[in-house]
Formats: sequence, C-alpha cells, structure tokens
Amino acid sequence: MKLSKLLPIMGLLIATVASLSGPTRTPGKTASSQPPERAAYGPDVVHLDGLGGIEFGDTEQELARRGLLTPPIASCGPSLAGMTTVGPIFADDRLVLLWADPSMHTPEGVTSGTSVRQVQATYPALTSLDAPQGTYRFDGLLVSEGDRSYLFLHDGQIVRKTVAGYTDYARKLFDEGFGTC
Repeated sequence: MKLSKLLPIMGLLIATVASLSGPTRTPGKTASSQPPERAAYGPDVVHLDGLGGIEFGDTEQELARRGLLTPPIASCGPSLAGMTTVGPIFADDRLVLLWADPSMHTPEGVTSGTSVRQVQATYPALTSLDAPQGTYRFDGLLVSEGDRSYLFLHDGQIVRKTVAGYTDYARKLFDEGFGTC
C-alpha cells in the first residue's frame, strides 16, 4: 500500500485514540467540563477546605442535619460529632475556623509540637505575628492562600495550637481573641 493511502487511515486512527484518552489538559488548568480535583486527605488532616466532609462556610444547620454537629454543652458552642481533637468556630451561622489539637495536622504534617523552624521551612511565605507585650498570648505564624489560612500559635520554639479557616477570622482571632470557650 502506498504512503498516500495510509496517511488518511493513520490520521483517523490517531484521532480515535486521542478521543478515547479523554480531554487534553494543560498543567495547572482543568477542562471546563470537569471541576478541579480535590486532594484526598486522611481523617486526621485539617486543610484549607476544612476537614473530611466538613467545609468552611458550611452552616450549623447543615452540619447538624448531616449528623456532624452535636449540640452545645453548657456555655460552649457546638462540637463536631465524634471529633474531640477539633473545635469549630462559627460566625453568622457559618463555619469559619477549626482549632486543631495535636493529633490533627496540616497536609504538610505541621501540628502542635512542630518546631517554628520547621514551619518556616515548610511555608516560606508565611507572615510572623507578634502577640501584644505584657500578655500571656502566643505569637503567631500566618500562612495564607487566597481567603484561607493556617494560624500557628507558638511560644518561640514550637507550635502550641493550629487553627485553619478564613484568613479574616484567623486574623481576628489573633488580634482580638475571637472564638468560643
């Protein structure tokens, strides 16, 4: 068979194979028909979207309806069902921050007990926040990505508390002590 007769057949074959392999994607971009893929995190990872099936911006009513929120105990706010190591903070009925205890960590492995140097190496673009002089409050390291942040409260040596959520509320927490219990 001559090459001139094979070219149209090869072109058809290449087009068929390409259509079966799915849409072509440019690195960093997704096809308009497909939502961006979310990373899969384990149950002990607090991230900038939230935690498991709990997302920042969820309402208290929605979380309660899904069985993910338990009623407040005494004067404290509601807690996450079955999660004693994470404390939710709500504002205007929406989840805005999560306090994370030591067994919880960021996707990069930062948690209470991580050294300040390791946090700085892990997140080089962080912002250092100084607690007011004469208070017993911790200094902070704020790692922002868009409207979300991690706030690592530390004693100068190690992280003492990890907070994740909306940047505005993380700053408010640091500046004013916003929060529950």
